[in-house]
Amino acid sequence: MLSEGDRSILDVERDWWRHRAPKARVVRERLGLSAASYHRLLNELIDRADALAYDPMLVGRLRRLRDARRRARFAGLSRREL
Repeated sequence: MLSEGDRSILDVERDWWRHRAPKARVVRERLGLSAASYHRLLNELIDRADALAYDPMLVGRLRRLRDARRRARFAGLSRREL
């Protein structure tokens, strides 16, 4: 089951752009986390089934973006090695 903190992380990720402040500031003010800690926790959180149940569109989008970035990094490494 998602904790209140877990739900807050997902809520910030879904809504941060509505604020007139940079994302890092919104994360720091609303969650009290550094950007690095936030992204580490978010990356772990989107692998959880309960996070997917809480906000399926957000978690699905984040998973797709993460997978696309991983594929791009892998393809970039392969090209450099050839």
